Amino acid sequence: MKPSRREFLAALAAVPGAEEFPDIRSVPPDLETPAVVDGAPAPGKRVRQTTSAYRGTQVHHALYLPEDWDRKRRHPMIVEYAGNGNYKNEFGDVSEGTVEGSNLGYGISAGKRFVWLCLPYVDLTHKRNEILWWGDVEATVRYCRQAVRQVCSEYAGDPAAVLLAGFSRGAIACNYIGLRNDSIASLWRGFIPYSHYDGVRNWPNTDRDRASALRRLRRLQGRPSFICHERSIDATKEYLAATGVQAPFTFQAIHFRNHNDQWVLRDIPERRNLRTWVDHVLSKNSSRR
Repeated sequence: MKPSRREFLAALAAVPGAEEFPDIRSVPPDLETPAVVDGAPAPGKRVRQTTSAYRGTQVHHALYLPEDWDRKRRHPMIVEYAGNGNYKNEFGDVSEGTVEGSNLGYGISAGKRFVWLCLPYVDLTHKRNEILWWGDVEATVRYCRQAVRQVCSEYAGDPAAVLLAGFSRGAIACNYIGLRNDSIASLWRGFIPYSHYDGVRNWPNTDRDRASALRRLRRLQGRPSFICHERSIDATKEYLAATGVQAPFTFQAIHFRNHNDQWVLRDIPERRNLRTWVDHVLSKNSSRR
């Protein structure tokens, strides 16, 4: 019997011994993610936008231009997908499943250097953002390609320096959406999936089996990933070892109990490791192009 969405959401943080890990709120934040507002993009501002295909609908993304943005030079980009909505656990962790609620890109960049783009999953029927799982998968893939192209063209994003990141559902989306086909897979310089990984579990997708996940995984083609998970990263390590796929995988356990993306807003060793990895991947010596 296929598990319900509620059962899958309840299982997201089901790791034994979670109470033995500290709560992320015990560490004061040093960053606060900007709110999404209406209006024209500007340095240091995070705004709501849509692509030309969805004008007049509720489908939208969030675009942030860094404080040091300069139209005359190319900026690396972080593209991000959110976790599932309607989520709350026993530790008070909440996910609303919205582009507005994402934090990874801001925590990585501290608001500088990177253009940050938070993308929707497209509910094609109701012409709005989907907060649970994928909406229409192919529409979501098309939206991603169009939005990345638009931002590179209009806001000086560097098409050779685009990282794909995501939390929970968004972590799965790094492969499930980001490696969906050869065309979208070609967009990315590297991947930052936090909390879950495509293929480790049987999620409620139409192609959730490991054979399908392996076909997506093979589109990595040697590109690097910073794979992280709260408490333990062992399940993903074991899965990837069993696939036989060779790529520069960096594994990082986040030593807190929380199923949220608030750790990137704090000065902790895990965030420092992630920023070091990002700098290395984008350095001249690690360029794949």
